[in-house]
Amino acid sequence: MSYETLSYDRRDNIGWITFTRPEIHNAFNSTMIEELYELFEGIHKDKKLRAVVITGEGKSFCAGADLNWMRAVKDYSFEKNFSESMKLAEVFNLIYTCPKPVIGRINGAAIGGGTGFVAVTDIAIASSNAIFSFSEVKIGVVPACISPYVVKRVGEGRAREFFLTGERMTAEKAFNAGLINQVVEPDELDGAVGAMIKQIVSSGPEAIKCCKTLLETISEQNMQDAKVYTARVIANLRKSDEGQEGMDAFLNKRKPNWVEE
Repeated sequence: MSYETLSYDRRDNIGWITFTRPEIHNAFNSTMIEELYELFEGIHKDKKLRAVVITGEGKSFCAGADLNWMRAVKDYSFEKNFSESMKLAEVFNLIYTCPKPVIGRINGAAIGGGTGFVAVTDIAIASSNAIFSFSEVKIGVVPACISPYVVKRVGEGRAREFFLTGERMTAEKAFNAGLINQVVEPDELDGAVGAMIKQIVSSGPEAIKCCKTLLETISEQNMQDAKVYTARVIANLRKSDEGQEGMDAFLNKRKPNWVEE
């Protein structure tokens, strides 16, 4: 499909999403939110896709909300503001709960809600020249829709610091806080993302999907419930077609059938 604010390419079994508004540092507006919602609904259903990469065109990853959109939002009614905020919250959740691994290729600045797109990826790999900020308090608002994912990612203590100060942090500080998983030099970014994709596609696709569900589920369970749930998960996987194939391949020292020669 053709999109106005982003592009989507299928390269073999990997989906590449690129924010395509470099003239305004890939800031998002209601159109981008709608397009991301539609795109990720389809990605959730795409059984052949193995992973998704999100990145930005030009020098920035995503500079948060579009200023022109913010001018309009300022005059919206509460009901319209709530409706648009709900759609943004749903987009973050669609990315976070995507059954395929989502890799953030953070090529530059990720500010405000743009840092939210970093937080909802499974693995974020950033250029050393990227900067990060939860800058909402500087304009009298808060990082509300992204807060559940940021707190899960960096913990409440770090989130308090970042949310209350709105500071701009280096890629190194973001890495040390756990917001991103890896920092590389700009010319090494594609290689690092490619290596991560190679790691992911060497694993069982159903196991990967189950891992994401497992992580989401156990974080909401008490230990007693988790004990039964996790035992059931591994028992089911051991008897599944993929589990049987994977264990047989390991025991017979061959590659499983999902690994391309």
